[in-house]
Amino acid sequence: MTLSKSIIGALLSLVIMMTGCSNAQENSADPNDPGSAGETVVTQEDSMELSQKNFTANEQTVKLIGRTAEAEGIRWLALSASGIEFTFTGTSAAVTVVGDNMVTMPDKQARFAVYINGEKTMDEMVDSAEKTYTIFSADEAAETTVKLLKLSEAAESTMGIKSIDVTAIGDIQPTAEKELKIEFIGDSITCGYGVDDEDRDHHFKTATEDATKAYAYKTAELLGADYSLVSYSGHGIISGYTDGVNKVTSQLVPTVYTKLAKSYGTYDSIFNVADVDWDFSKFQPDFVVINLGTNDDSYTAGDKDKVLEYVDAYAEFLKTVREKNPDAHIICSLGVMGDRLMVGVNKACEKYTEETGDTNISTFHFKPQDGSTGYAADWHPTAATHDIAAADLSEYIRSLMAE
Repeated sequence: MTLSKSIIGALLSLVIMMTGCSNAQENSADPNDPGSAGETVVTQEDSMELSQKNFTANEQTVKLIGRTAEAEGIRWLALSASGIEFTFTGTSAAVTVVGDNMVTMPDKQARFAVYINGEKTMDEMVDSAEKTYTIFSADEAAETTVKLLKLSEAAESTMGIKSIDVTAIGDIQPTAEKELKIEFIGDSITCGYGVDDEDRDHHFKTATEDATKAYAYKTAELLGADYSLVSYSGHGIISGYTDGVNKVTSQLVPTVYTKLAKSYGTYDSIFNVADVDWDFSKFQPDFVVINLGTNDDSYTAGDKDKVLEYVDAYAEFLKTVREKNPDAHIICSLGVMGDRLMVGVNKACEKYTEETGDTNISTFHFKPQDGSTGYAADWHPTAATHDIAAADLSEYIRSLMAE
């Protein structure tokens, strides 16, 4: 007997239905039976449901920006523009932030900002020992990128991220690393000292300091690079800012370069960022930009012997920078707030190359500010001046990359 195609199709459908019933019965086994299919508790449908989740900030959950460290489950941010970045799909996000012992001192409190999908949505001062901030909220689940950056510098205060809480589908994920990496080593100019206070007669406050408006951060943005900033206001190679007579040896970058950071702020007197040795393998840059000498110049003041002292110390520091960053091109720069000591920068690089044979190094002369774009607090560069410096430096780095 020959069956028609319609009868054969009906029979096949009946077989499939019967098989499906059999599988359904097998999968509905007694959940108390350890050997049954009832053990499976997480399904694809479950993973697509919104739920509340809690995370700590580590390399598995977030992208770590700049030098950071974990202590007792808290992710510490100290240096300028250090922070975290992650993506998630959900309806809400919150971060719990802890402050150090500077929370009671308004002019020294840590300042931070939150960016949602690239736009700044929060700008806060850390004025309490612990506080939870709701940083994102939406009616419907949306794919979202969250970035939190410390705007103020390390020397005055630090802050910690204790937890990240989200209502999300799935987990939070680190954003991708960028191909180009740059480390900037500098002083108050790199920190963005006073950039939010364009009155040259005003003085330092962390509330008016914003590293994201300074040339270093802007250079990284223009080049699409990941970055790390190691910068401290008032610091130098052989002397911090001084009256021109007394050398200030308590404010030297080379002595703290290999540490996580340096700060007057501590957490419950049990954690200090200066006690942590930095692991240089965590960030190996393609370029290292050094901008140190503005504060040294207040001490050297054109004196030949003092300038030579600066040259010798700078050349030695370059050996440390090279040891820690073996493949980077080192750029030694100066000039935004005065270029009198640029001769010392050039001589230091020449001396270093003569002693080591290392030619993967160059100098860059910033245009000195002339007041045409104004002055910020204590005669520091304005955001507009930083824009000019960033454009010039990024163009120079592009020329090196093209060689």
